[in-house]
Amino acid sequence: MKPKILTTLATYDRTQFASDLFAGVSVAMVALPLSLAIAIASGAGPEKGLVTAIVAGFLISLLGGSRVQIGGPTGAFIVVVFGVIAEHGYDGLVLATFMAGLIMLIAGFCRAGSLVAYVPEAVINGFTIGIAVIIATSQIKDMFGLAIEDVPAEFVEKIDVLWAARETLNPHALAIGLATMIFIVLLRRLAPKFPGLIVAVGMTSAVVVVAALPVNTIFSQFGELPRTLPIPALPDISVSRMIELLPSALIIAFLASIESLLSAMVADKMIGGHHRPNAEVLAQGFANVGSALFGGLPATGAIARTATNVRAGGKTPVAGIVHALTILLIMILAAPLAGLMAMPALAGLLILTAWNMSEPHKWRGYVQTRTSDKVLLILTLVLTVFSDLTVAIGVGVLLGLALRLRHGNAELEEDWIPPDR
Repeated sequence: MKPKILTTLATYDRTQFASDLFAGVSVAMVALPLSLAIAIASGAGPEKGLVTAIVAGFLISLLGGSRVQIGGPTGAFIVVVFGVIAEHGYDGLVLATFMAGLIMLIAGFCRAGSLVAYVPEAVINGFTIGIAVIIATSQIKDMFGLAIEDVPAEFVEKIDVLWAARETLNPHALAIGLATMIFIVLLRRLAPKFPGLIVAVGMTSAVVVVAALPVNTIFSQFGELPRTLPIPALPDISVSRMIELLPSALIIAFLASIESLLSAMVADKMIGGHHRPNAEVLAQGFANVGSALFGGLPATGAIARTATNVRAGGKTPVAGIVHALTILLIMILAAPLAGLMAMPALAGLLILTAWNMSEPHKWRGYVQTRTSDKVLLILTLVLTVFSDLTVAIGVGVLLGLALRLRHGNAELEEDWIPPDR
């Protein structure tokens, strides 16, 4: 349960700091547009993404159990956050995030971090792909510049509304979105260690501003970004409100724990290290409580940003702290510039993020798995897209554990040798 930073600082030197400084600034350049885009896609103001990246990102690196984990708002929460805001308002989301943080603190102190191993992989893959589908479809409006006031949360209704508005397509918006996606892909291939996201979004957004194209920007749609963090405050708490938001808080806690521990495991493979799962869950708890106190979004370890940190040379949690402080510095000094980012550019960025979340390189492997795993993956995917994430996770986990128990009993029966009579 001991934070990794205490271990790494015992032998810390200037060479490590130089690597962490470069990696932290590089990750911040990736995290900045992603945090803004995720907040907007979640139905919140863009500034909420910055607050979350700063506060939660700082606490996850300071208190976490991984050497290189980078935390902040992630695409996996878009569906949950959007639903909570739509049903309970933004104040309801803040309270649910606060409660989720407390739940994770209890789980961490109870050493529940290792329980992630019992969640069937097919369930994780199914709802991850389902979330990716929802994220991608939620960005069609901004990507194509469609004239729609409100996009429904329900998947089928959303598709109907988007199709009905097809004649309002803005070719300038579509061109900016596609150009951003192309630049991101090219920069990733040509210079994988370079923070290509901010360059791609910045280039296409600059074209919008210089050419005065009829394309929405963060500023034109949401107004000027704030230059300081808000004053921390407790959310409005009542017993009835807490009971009402408990299911949402449990889902946020579950998702944050799962994604963070998966990200830490990916990082372990990249650096040949070993994370501390209980310390990581505790850090996620403190980070979500802290984010809620500042009015931010739910947060967790981010696989893409963590991988970027490793590729950029990050060695210790100091890189994650530098990443958070760099975003704070940008917020203070360059908030108006960040507000000029074009909405189609951010939409293109999120569509690529959704594509990467679905992990297309694993699709062939899914086809070759046993039938029960394929059924579990497809069921979780369909329930995530067409029903509700709570239902999808609940049904998927229960069915997955039942199948695992059945397979385990079958294997025991095959291995059992009857006694001689």
